[in-house]
Amino acid sequence: MADLLSDAEISDRLPEEWTREDDEIVRVFEFDGYLDASGFLSAAAGLAEDAWHHPEMTIRWGEVEVRLTTHDAGGITENDIDLAERLNGIHD
Repeated sequence: MADLLSDAEISDRLPEEWTREDDEIVRVFEFDGYLDASGFLSAAAGLAEDAWHHPEMTIRWGEVEVRLTTHDAGGITENDIDLAERLNGIHD
């Protein structure tokens, strides 16, 4: 099981555009329409499966909200930061 990050580690390492909400890190990715958002969701699901780390993702017209936490550890770990950075990489 991955170790929880300290509050300071989370603050220092939180990827751009992500915010912390309690025991999760959250970002809303914005797109020009539903099909672009669904394409991102599909790519994000592939990255999550490869990492064996499955976020909560909600799709709406023109946006996908992603919430990351490591349930086994009870909070935010290196796995969450790593996947957030990878998701930024396929969007930005």
